[in-house]
Amino acid sequence: MSAAKEAILLGRVRGLAREIAKFGAVGGLGVLVNLGVFNLIRHTTDLAVVRASVIAIAVAILCNYVGFRYFTYRDRDRSRRKRELTLFVLFSMIGMVIESGVLYAATYGFGWDSPLQSNIFKFVGIGVATVFRFWSYRTWVFRALPAPAPSPVVGQRGAQSSEHERDTRVPVGS
Repeated sequence: MSAAKEAILLGRVRGLAREIAKFGAVGGLGVLVNLGVFNLIRHTTDLAVVRASVIAIAVAILCNYVGFRYFTYRDRDRSRRKRELTLFVLFSMIGMVIESGVLYAATYGFGWDSPLQSNIFKFVGIGVATVFRFWSYRTWVFRALPAPAPSPVVGQRGAQSSEHERDTRVPVGS
């Protein structure tokens, strides 16, 4: 492999590592918010475990959007905010179903409903949903801006059309 290709590959790996670290920082805060709100609701209300989880996930989603938009993916395309927010909510809801599904299966399928068991399976659900969210957010929601096109060098073939090529073009509509 040439040195140039190695440098490009190394740059991509470093960029992905930075992205994962930033995603993890925002996600870590989201996990703390999620678990904190979940346990607060569980210990202060009589709401069912999955309902408490859904409320906690919704609060964490709001916190995560702010963190992802303005920290993790601040360099990404911002031209279509409405689309970005719609996709973020859509993929977050799918993540919510994944996360709540794990907790639901543990609680109602296996009867594991103690506070410790609920927290363990809530955490497992967060982990499974996080893998999905990372993939979907970076692929569909916070899309990378296209790489800037290299500037044409005058005198290179293809950089500018010749006078002859300009004269022989067929006008539109002919």
